[in-house]
Amino acid sequence: MGARDPIGSSAVALHPLITVAESLASPPGTVSRHMGDQPSVCLVTGATTGIGLATAEGLARAGFHVIIGARTRERGEAARERVAAATGSDRLEVAVADLSIQAEVRRLAAEVAASHPRLDVLVNNAGMVFSERRETADGIERTWGLNHLAPFLLTNLLTDLLVASAPARVVTVASNAHTRATLDLDDPEFARRPYRAFAAYGQSKLANILFTLELAGRLQGRGVTANCLHPGFVRSEFGTRTSGWLRVGIGIARPFGLTPEQGARTSIYLATSPEVADVTGRYFVDCKPTQARPQATDAEMARRLWDASERMTGLIRA
Repeated sequence: MGARDPIGSSAVALHPLITVAESLASPPGTVSRHMGDQPSVCLVTGATTGIGLATAEGLARAGFHVIIGARTRERGEAARERVAAATGSDRLEVAVADLSIQAEVRRLAAEVAASHPRLDVLVNNAGMVFSERRETADGIERTWGLNHLAPFLLTNLLTDLLVASAPARVVTVASNAHTRATLDLDDPEFARRPYRAFAAYGQSKLANILFTLELAGRLQGRGVTANCLHPGFVRSEFGTRTSGWLRVGIGIARPFGLTPEQGARTSIYLATSPEVADVTGRYFVDCKPTQARPQATDAEMARRLWDASERMTGLIRA
């Protein structure tokens, strides 16, 4: 498919947890980003560890002013110091928000918009898998709330700023865990069906791809692209909030995972490369557009998900 084509309709068979990196090299085609004398601005959520931290480092090296999204000030400042030491950049700041709480997402968006006249790249990176079903302070199942509703709400709240900064990009970290997932819009929070950690996680990652598909269509002609990616299974804090056999399984797999730097390659590529400047609505693996599963290319389901998400985040009245 060419530029600005939607996500493909069939799949490349990949293990839901482990993808072997093809190369240890930096993402192909990345370039430094500046607007005149000012660096381009990027917000990376979940940027204190793992893929998010490595993404923040890569974008700082590329010349971005990087806003490091963090759940706590302490973790954010530790990440800022690490990125500064690794890159020598002094164009770093910390933005604190618990993305599982919608009021915090709204505050974060308002603070970014108030303190920055432009936002060139938004990287929706934050996400977790949880062993047990629990609800957020908003009364929403936390996998669904953190992994899907948070990036949906944040992106919508920052859309005007992204459009005003065009050309701009939205990059969302999905997963090929979507390949075995289904989306139940009648019960996305597992309130009436048995909760299974990877069923909930896979559903949220499927939602990330469908969100990207619909977002790309809605932003068509406005100078903002939207793409998503599978980073591979990375040796990071992923799975540390699990228990039982799930924690054991992730622990066994972790030594065979990618480094955070390898996992961040595609995020950095989509945020910076001129090769994808006009590509939108695509799903990438190893810096290459890849066909997603049929359930991730259902335009009607993407529209229904968008409508349901607007209601669940209060963007429109239920």
